[in-house]
Amino acid sequence: MVWRWAGKYRQSDKNIGEPWPDIPTKVQTLCEDVAYWIEHQRYGWDEIGARFHHRLVSVRPFANGNGRHARLMADVLMLNNDQPLFTWGRERLDLPGQARQAYIAALRAADTRDWKPLIDFVRA
Repeated sequence: MVWRWAGKYRQSDKNIGEPWPDIPTKVQTLCEDVAYWIEHQRYGWDEIGARFHHRLVSVRPFANGNGRHARLMADVLMLNNDQPLFTWGRERLDLPGQARQAYIAALRAADTRDWKPLIDFVRA
């Protein structure tokens, strides 16, 4: 089953994420920022991937599945640049458990610009 809205940006505001009219611009700016980081070797690859993931999940472009989408896109970024894929805690993150708690804690730390927990988690 595929949701009717799958692949379409959300059309309403949520309690978290960017205002829905800003989503296309925020995603475009993120992609441009990542291209700059890569071109100018601003960060190491794990940090580029972690920052990309965090910003994309923070925008919350879709009604559902934003974490899964952002993890997939971070993996695509790494794969397309001949970098090893992230391990994402080696457990399912869509189910309650220790890995999901660590993932959410790492995202919250990144919200405060503390990138180390997320960078560590993507390789845990």
